[in-house]
Amino acid sequence: MTAPHGRGLLHLAAAIDQEAAPDVSAYVELTRLAERGTFDFVTLGDTFARPGLDAFDVLARVAPATKRIGLVPTVTTPHTEPFHVQAAHVQAAVATLDRVSHGRAGWCIDVSTGRFVDRDKPHHVDFEGGPFSVRGPSTVPRPEQGHPVRVVDATDRHARATAARYADVALVRGANPAQVGAVRAELHASALAHGRDPDELRVLAALTVDLGDGERAAERGHGGGGPRQTAQGPLYRGGPVDLAELIARWHETGAADGFHLIPVEPRRDLERLVNGTIALLQHRGLFRTFYPGGTLREHLGLARPARL
Repeated sequence: MTAPHGRGLLHLAAAIDQEAAPDVSAYVELTRLAERGTFDFVTLGDTFARPGLDAFDVLARVAPATKRIGLVPTVTTPHTEPFHVQAAHVQAAVATLDRVSHGRAGWCIDVSTGRFVDRDKPHHVDFEGGPFSVRGPSTVPRPEQGHPVRVVDATDRHARATAARYADVALVRGANPAQVGAVRAELHASALAHGRDPDELRVLAALTVDLGDGERAAERGHGGGGPRQTAQGPLYRGGPVDLAELIARWHETGAADGFHLIPVEPRRDLERLVNGTIALLQHRGLFRTFYPGGTLREHLGLARPARL
């Protein structure tokens, strides 16, 4: 499907991280809200600040309470070789999440190195360490999607080669369309050099949003020419109407395939996104009004891979 300006429809994702969520029901509520807005997927970071369940476990419990929306936990690998993480715990966890959600799982890889996994050797584990060793092919059944969607934050240059070669979705933080568009062009060129079809890589602009003052216009430096650059990344502060205009304008330029929106106040801002920004984008024919498929890969318009 295409938008009125000739480009494909927007892809939109939302973060549902909360500093002090008392239990899983708070994440279920947010995810259901995002699903009502037909977001492609929600993301949940893994943090030691959240007691109890990790991001995988939280979303595994969210899955039965939702029907269509994609579920993408973060895998942080600052102290672990990415291949060992993928080959052992994470492969099983993501495959399990994909099964319980009937093909709606992804995983956001926090790259700490420039290495990921050899495409020719993903089915075999051969790891020896102090606490344990693992050898032989993976016994985890193949996920419903072929492999769950891989998401990589490609803002930092060291992560771009990994994103271009392996990611299905790349996130890019930039304060204006030119910045994001330049990274998108670089990722597509690199993907092509690795023998990939660049059209199989979705690039989403990552944007923190603060809709705390309702319908008022965006603050100077937050709307119009683009969001304000902060130490934490680009920040939009204003109303849902101006945010819809910003999203539409960036998408029309071809800078990004969509947005990963990070609410400052998840419950408040996500509700205003769904009832305001999303409704406006749907009215303009820029965003879907229903899920045409059941899996996350279908939401993103990505083909099911022939192998893991």
